[in-house]
Amino acid sequence: MLVHPQFDPVAIHLGPFGIHWYGLMYLIGFLSLLWLGKWRIRHQPGCGWTEKQLDDALFYGALGVVLGGRLGYVLFYQPAYYLAHPEEILMVWKGGMSFHGGFLGVLVAMALLARREGKRWLALTDFIAPLVPPGLAAGRLGNFINGELWGKPTDLPWGMVFPQVDGLPRHPSQLYEFGLEGVVLFLLLWRYSSRPRPVGAVSALFLVGYGTARFLVEFVREPDAFLGPLALGMSMGQWLSLPMLLVGLGMLRWAYRANSSA
Repeated sequence: MLVHPQFDPVAIHLGPFGIHWYGLMYLIGFLSLLWLGKWRIRHQPGCGWTEKQLDDALFYGALGVVLGGRLGYVLFYQPAYYLAHPEEILMVWKGGMSFHGGFLGVLVAMALLARREGKRWLALTDFIAPLVPPGLAAGRLGNFINGELWGKPTDLPWGMVFPQVDGLPRHPSQLYEFGLEGVVLFLLLWRYSSRPRPVGAVSALFLVGYGTARFLVEFVREPDAFLGPLALGMSMGQWLSLPMLLVGLGMLRWAYRANSSA
């Protein structure tokens, strides 16, 4: 039986202040996107991007992630609480970020950037999508270090006890998401996008890949205590991921049909 190491959530203590692991994971995610993007620009001169445009995309995307992630958590997960405590909406240091909210925030940010740069929105997201999964992996690693978002009880040999919860071995669902949303999705998108694809196809594959991975892991992840299972026994994460999967499949079909008729 494995036991969660109970890491200190603060990575670096600076007197009364501290730098949290979760904040460092966000930084690692942004830096990995920048490094991978610049690698592609230098090794694929015909990609249509400059390093300056990538820097701008990172700035826009970071705003979209933080603002969208926080507002998404407020609206999707605890609207009643934050309606009663509006002064806490901006207190991101207390926790509470939503991937799906951050995703929508990034879409809006990329639309604004595409308009400014005179690029097609889907062409822009096609370039950015393969650069995102390492950041997702870093975020899930941050969840694991914090000992949050644990899984349901299991008798599998790799079941892990989270002492702050109870003494039951549980699925280390954060590590499942690290592997699927981070490593597997990155390898899939990086390989797929290394050759020319119809506009929108890479973005569509991201939607399908993330939506599928998140939907499946949610079966073994403990639902949020303040929400529990929703309609049809599905979690909020599943209800938010299902449209991603369906839209992605529709986009993938549209991209290839549009390309064949062009």
